[in-house]
Amino acid sequence: MARRGETIELAVLGLLHEGPMHGYELRKRLNLMLGWGRVLSYGSLYPTLKKMLRAGLIDESAPTRTPVSRRPRITYEVTEAGTHEFERLMSEVGPTAWEDDNFDIRFAFFSSTDMEIRLRVLEGRRTRLQERLERVQGQLSMTQKEVDRYAAELQRHGVESVEREVRWLSDLINAERDGNHPDRDAARPQSAQAQQSGQSPQSPRDAHTDENDDQHVPPDTSAEVPATTARRPGPAAGES
Repeated sequence: MARRGETIELAVLGLLHEGPMHGYELRKRLNLMLGWGRVLSYGSLYPTLKKMLRAGLIDESAPTRTPVSRRPRITYEVTEAGTHEFERLMSEVGPTAWEDDNFDIRFAFFSSTDMEIRLRVLEGRRTRLQERLERVQGQLSMTQKEVDRYAAELQRHGVESVEREVRWLSDLINAERDGNHPDRDAARPQSAQAQQSGQSPQSPRDAHTDENDDQHVPPDTSAEVPATTARRPGPAAGES
């Protein structure tokens, strides 16, 4: 199972592959990608950036000042080694490619991979969810009489969420095989469309402070508690 830090590294490499970015811009883009349920703090982002700098995967430019801030802002960009690492990670098609966290990031950068890799990742993800669905449906049939109506409703909601994603994946797989590339935002389940609608998951305070938070020294690095992604409301109750 991929660690959260590795997932963030892949996302950072993918975003910087598009072009250089300031730290606050990286954080906003990462939060949109990860979903409102897993807001990324500076305490998690900056240690990852420093680690990637030491590994030579990214580089930082001399800080510049902006008209709206007196604090210097650092620009990060991917190095040649970082580009090779991004391409290597995106070409992997093992089980980690379709885990919950990793699949979201991989899918966001699907345009950087060829059709064969996309198909293998999509099919692996669908198989994983179908196995999960069979297991949860079996548990649901055995426990329906033992839980109250609210617990049963939560279980039903989890099953329906997985069923929706399986249908979505099947549509994408068929489109890839037919050589069509539909608007993925239109094809995506409704919860994912909301995630990518352009509304930042930041709090009102973050909206006022992001421009001033990009500094050499990271702020408080207290641990955060990640939640589940917006695209999938989460496994049904009873699933291991």
